[in-house]
Amino acid sequence: MTDKPTNDGPQWIEDAKAEASGMAKDGMKHPSTKPVLAGAAIGGLAGALLPVVSLPVGIAAGAAYAFYNRIKR
Repeated sequence: MTDKPTNDGPQWIEDAKAEASGMAKDGMKHPSTKPVLAGAAIGGLAGALLPVVSLPVGIAAGAAYAFYNRIKR
């Protein structure tokens, strides 16, 4: 049975590293940059409107959620 991957770690970690380094190298030209920035903007808006969440936490959460959705697909 060769259905199991040969690496020890989860594949999404490697995907996230490759995606983040690609975004850092290519900047706005990378296809993931704009959706992650849009997620950060939505999170920032939610952080500004909700009394429990602050603006920086909202920005970080929105960007993380958008980044995760880009990696997951």
